[in-house]
Amino acid sequence: MTLTYTVFDAAPGSLNKTSVVVSGDTEALVVDAGFTRADGHRIVAEVLDSGKTLTRVLITAGDPDFYFGAEVIADAFPQATFSAPSDVIEHIQHSYEGKLKAWAHLGANLPTRLVDIAELTETVLTVDGTQIEVRRGSDQLGDRAWYLFEPASRSLIGGVLLFEGLHVWTADSATPELRAEWVRVLDSLEALAPTYVVAGHRVAGAPTDLTAITHTRDYLRFFEQTVTESATAEDAKAKLLAAYPDAGLVIAADLGTKVAKGEMTWG
Repeated sequence: MTLTYTVFDAAPGSLNKTSVVVSGDTEALVVDAGFTRADGHRIVAEVLDSGKTLTRVLITAGDPDFYFGAEVIADAFPQATFSAPSDVIEHIQHSYEGKLKAWAHLGANLPTRLVDIAELTETVLTVDGTQIEVRRGSDQLGDRAWYLFEPASRSLIGGVLLFEGLHVWTADSATPELRAEWVRVLDSLEALAPTYVVAGHRVAGAPTDLTAITHTRDYLRFFEQTVTESATAEDAKAKLLAAYPDAGLVIAADLGTKVAKGEMTWG
């Protein structure tokens, strides 16, 4: 059967994170749980409006914008299973308390607890019988390499691998080798010939074609050239802002260049 993909675009204050409700005739799957409690409530509303039974929430990366909203969804749908790959769970458990402190200014929008997240052991999920593959694009990129692909419709949910209309978050990919591996994974995503693509972070209403793949890859290549040729992170950031004057998530350009130039560490 044909699945429906409904994308929730979070606000810039939630780092432009997307969540996706994948629904069939009777069932729904949520991919990524949002950054804030408010985001969680909006995802709950999407599921309720669909009229479908939420069976699972899959968390594809360990950053807080992928799971801080999970508590609200769990309270609304206690029958739903929350799952993530083992390295994502490890990342979450290791960093949760620190991330609460780092984002303390969110106040009441922060979660009050970490929901139970089961280790994902399957490589194929189903929504009303239609298969969705959970793939890891690279061992080198660790928990930042997960994405979903539905072969029947050639639909791709790119997770933290894909950005669209934004500066690309490179602070967690500190070395040229990691960024080169990321580009290699993007080439492999393009080789799947997807017809529907959702970036993990994007400007609201961005195209769902190959744009997210090409934007992320072009940005990473320009980023590499820029940090190599620039004496300081500030110089590199200025060149990125000039090359991408309309791109959001400027904090990614700020932190990413500092990490790449060795002026700070991250994570």
